[in-house]
Amino acid sequence: MVVLDTSASVLRPVQQPDAPLVDSHVHVFRRGMPLIDNPRHAPTYEFTAEQLEGTLAEHGVKFCVIAAASPWGDCNDYVVQALRTRPLWRGTAILEPTATRHELEHLARAGMVGVRLPFISLTDLPDLTTWEYRRFLWRLADLDWHVHLHLDGPRIPQVLPHLENAGVKIVIDHIGRPDPALKEKCAGFEAVTRSVEKGRTWVKLSGGYRLGSHAAALARELCRRVGYERMLWASDCPFVGAESTTYRSTVDWLADAVPDEAMRRVLGLNAIDLYFRHPPAAA
Repeated sequence: MVVLDTSASVLRPVQQPDAPLVDSHVHVFRRGMPLIDNPRHAPTYEFTAEQLEGTLAEHGVKFCVIAAASPWGDCNDYVVQALRTRPLWRGTAILEPTATRHELEHLARAGMVGVRLPFISLTDLPDLTTWEYRRFLWRLADLDWHVHLHLDGPRIPQVLPHLENAGVKIVIDHIGRPDPALKEKCAGFEAVTRSVEKGRTWVKLSGGYRLGSHAAALARELCRRVGYERMLWASDCPFVGAESTTYRSTVDWLADAVPDEAMRRVLGLNAIDLYFRHPPAAA
């Protein structure tokens, strides 16, 4: 069992202080990086790898996964730079489906372990049955990478079957972002539940500050249906668009959804097993 020390800002397990803490979703970016046309967010500040290191250290978190952020499209340069000298960090890249095997292997050597599909930014979803996407997903599966899907719940059923058929590992952002009116009755929530049960899908219990007051109830219901073995804690730091969010609050809200005996898995062990199987040099 892991019980967090709530007397200080550090997220330190009381009964098992050696239990790893893994933040499965953070961002880093520099001022001046080129933004895509019409980005969902356009930060006017920077959040550097050094700033992230400070935030993680302040809260006792040693491991993290950098998610490439959609405002900068496939400009993964700074994420790669951040990963190269930090063996306890991993990353997911945003890539075009035309990315070559050589490019993927180059990114793997830097510490990349997956590709992020920020489809929530798209009005029209791409056709995943095209040759380019089928080849792309096959390569990801062959490299033991995962697909990190960020999409609104109502549209998730349009994408998940194609990812499942490709045999690639899948990670769903922010509890699948169900329709706030339908909550757990949203078709996307149902699709995510079925996908986790098939054994190759993980879900980030994250974005509580984006989902609203029903976030904990959604997380609790998902865990009730499928258990805790494929649940991942993630902060979404630095909370672009909601910068008043505190890092500590991204764990505190889980107390209403995850019992103490499952916290060790959700806060770290599941992520270690998913993201840190292969050292970058051997990828």
